[in-house]
Amino acid sequence: MTTIQFFNRLGQLGLGIALAGGVVNSALYNVDGGHRAVIFDRFAGIKNAVIGEGTHFFIPWVQKPIIFDIRSRPRNVPVITGSKDLQNVNITLRILFRPVPDSLPKIYTILGVDYDERVLPSITTEVLKAVVAQFDAGELITQRELVSQKVSDDLTDRASQFGLILDDISITHLTFGKEFTQAVELKQVAQQDAEKARFLVEKAEQQKKAAVISAEGDAQAASLLAKSLAEAGDGLVELRRIEAAEDIAFNMSKSRQVSYLPTGLNVLLNLSQ
Repeated sequence: MTTIQFFNRLGQLGLGIALAGGVVNSALYNVDGGHRAVIFDRFAGIKNAVIGEGTHFFIPWVQKPIIFDIRSRPRNVPVITGSKDLQNVNITLRILFRPVPDSLPKIYTILGVDYDERVLPSITTEVLKAVVAQFDAGELITQRELVSQKVSDDLTDRASQFGLILDDISITHLTFGKEFTQAVELKQVAQQDAEKARFLVEKAEQQKKAAVISAEGDAQAASLLAKSLAEAGDGLVELRRIEAAEDIAFNMSKSRQVSYLPTGLNVLLNLSQ
């Protein structure tokens, strides 16, 4: 073998190794944590095996891995429906959903990768319309926990038929039509006016009772005073006059503008003209 043939052979070997390395690299795929994979085979279709986390081999061109996220994800679904008493209800449901890992081949075959877009809005609307129609507008407010529980039970059962698990379902928004909202506001105003009127009536009754009690007290006091005057004569009046004079003298003694002049003495006062 000549030198040129040796180097040609060496180049072919290196090219072969490089091509083999490229094939090996392309035949590996990773499944991250919280994910699963199903394999689509050009000859056999979707395989029933579900591939777990880690690095795996596949046959290039013949096989294709499809990665699914199996962690819980939130989704808000708004629905407009009617109550039992024909009131328009705007209701929004928040759903935490995830696929059943063993059902991924069936989910991909029937629904595809965007299975949540195809399933959740339709079954949520179906269940909400059926449940809300069983309650009138007032019951939807006062029995919200019961409504939420019934929606959760029915929707969980419905989603399981498509291979979905609903970890949490909650009503995040619940409003009614404009006419019903105005009627509720008018009713609340009427109730407040009625409460105010009742308070005013009770206040008047209390004031009336207080006036009667005060009048009875005044009459009783007058009766006692008349009785005392009849028994003591002018002595009681004289006693009250003396007590009043004492009070007046005590108050005047504290004033600097009052001077006391002794009786029977000639006292000259310097009066400015």
